Amino acid sequence: MILQLITVLSLLPATSSRSIERTEKVETETWYLGMNLNPADGHVMGYTTGWAQDVFIGTYTDALTKDYLNRVIWRHPVSYIAIVRHQAGEVDAVKVFRFRESGRSLLSRFRDMNPGREVVTEGGPLQQSVSKNAQNMGDDPIFSVGGDLAFNWGYTDNGHRIVLMGGNLSPTGVNDDNTHGLGNDFHCNPHTGVPYSSHWPHEISNIQNCPNSLWSTSCKVQLQGSDAGLYKDVNLMSGPVYGNYAIYVSEDATSFPGPGQKLELEMEVEKKLKFFN
Repeated sequence: MILQLITVLSLLPATSSRSIERTEKVETETWYLGMNLNPADGHVMGYTTGWAQDVFIGTYTDALTKDYLNRVIWRHPVSYIAIVRHQAGEVDAVKVFRFRESGRSLLSRFRDMNPGREVVTEGGPLQQSVSKNAQNMGDDPIFSVGGDLAFNWGYTDNGHRIVLMGGNLSPTGVNDDNTHGLGNDFHCNPHTGVPYSSHWPHEISNIQNCPNSLWSTSCKVQLQGSDAGLYKDVNLMSGPVYGNYAIYVSEDATSFPGPGQKLELEMEVEKKLKFFN
C-alpha cells in the first residue's frame, strides 16, 4: 500500500477568523493476478490440475490469454479475491469478495480438501460490476448466481474448485454430476485431488440443471469452450467461450477497476480518505 498526503486550507464562514486544515490521504492498493482460465486453449485446468499443487503454469507473456497460475501469488497470504471475466484482457464483469479467514494463501485454501465444501467468503460480493455490453450472462457460472464463494465442493467422486452458494450444490452422498463452476471433475477423489481417470475433467461449466439421470434422454452438460477430458462432446458438450476468467487477490483492496479497464499482472486502485483539523 502506498500512502500520499495532501494538505488543503479551507476557509470557515466569514464570521470566523481561523481556517480548517483538510488532509487527504490517498491509499494505493494492489491486486495481483494469481490465475487465468481460458477454457479453449487446449490445456484442461480441472479439479486435479494446478489448484493445490504449488506449480507455475503458463508464462507471463500469455498470462491473460491462456491458462496461467503464478505459484508466488498463490502462496501469498491474502484477504480479498476478485474474479474477473474479460475479453482479450478487457474487463467484462467483476465480483470482489472478502475472505472469512484473512491472511491465508490460495494454495492453503485449495489444499484444504478434506472435508472441503467450505464457504470461504462472507457477506456476498463487495462489488459486482458488469459491462452494459456483456453477453451470455444468463448461465454464467460466476455472474448469473448470487451468494458467497465455496471452495473444493466435493461429493462422492466429483470435485469443483470454485462455486457460488446461489447455484445448485450437490449433497455429499448424491452422485448426480450436477454442480457447476470453475475447475471441475466428475471422476476424482475430491478429498485428495487425485484423478481416477482422464475422462471427466472440465475447466468451466455453465449453470444448469442437468443431472446424470437425464443424460440419455433430455440433456448433456454444457461447457464453455472445449477444454475437457475424453468424454468431451459425449456427455460434456463443448460450447461458446464467454470470456477468460482471471483470479486476482489482495491483502487490502476492496474494489477492482470496472468494465472497460485493461488488465495487467498487477492492478492498482486508489482510495481517498479525508481528515479535518
